[in-house]
Amino acid sequence: MTKKRGFKERHTDEFSRRAKSYNNYNIIQKKVAKKLVSIIDSKPKKILDLGCGSGAIYKLLDWKFDSFVGIDKADQMCILHPKNKKITLFHDDFENYELLKSIGTFDITISSSALQWAYDLKSLLKNISNITDEIAFAIFCDNTFKTIYEMTDIENFLPSVDTLLKLLDNYYDYSYEVKNYKLYFDDNLSKFRYIKQSGVSGGKKRLCYRDTKTLIENYPHDYLEFEVVFIKGRVIAAPRN
Repeated sequence: MTKKRGFKERHTDEFSRRAKSYNNYNIIQKKVAKKLVSIIDSKPKKILDLGCGSGAIYKLLDWKFDSFVGIDKADQMCILHPKNKKITLFHDDFENYELLKSIGTFDITISSSALQWAYDLKSLLKNISNITDEIAFAIFCDNTFKTIYEMTDIENFLPSVDTLLKLLDNYYDYSYEVKNYKLYFDDNLSKFRYIKQSGVSGGKKRLCYRDTKTLIENYPHDYLEFEVVFIKGRVIAAPRN
């Protein structure tokens, strides 16, 4: 599944521009990161974090490890990430395979709330399988903001759970859990302010002012929906495709 390059660039700008406010609004992402770390029981020593952001995953690690490598294209997020002698950060695109090949191999590759933005998720999953033993992913799927998509003609760019699992089947033996979240708000304006401030909209403004106003006025729920698939697995000995 290939995403248009311009879309991801706008998405990254949104996260970077709102890096300071992001930590105050990423309620769901924090819940997701906490659950993702909780399913990792192998105590890996060499860790790669794709889309490391300002350090949500790193801050939750509660075991001793030798090295932690984080990659994120948003420079302002990398600035906010913790720093110490065990941490190496790359301000770069985590789909840059030349970078992935150059940084060695890892016991585990973790990614929380990031892989859904990939241009070419199939190739990325294949490339990850060449540098890691284990994976732990949390990926937002296409029932996120389901009502908004149903009420508008906006194209849903998020992967479906079924599509994602079929891609994973080629390279990993894994288990998964689909979890749905609802985040409640006092009013509709607050919902859309949350979308803007958190960055989860991807930064692509595809509704005009009039359509946005209509959506805010007519949105029927006091919550926003989120769908996340949690995946834990290991690389298979030989790809199935």
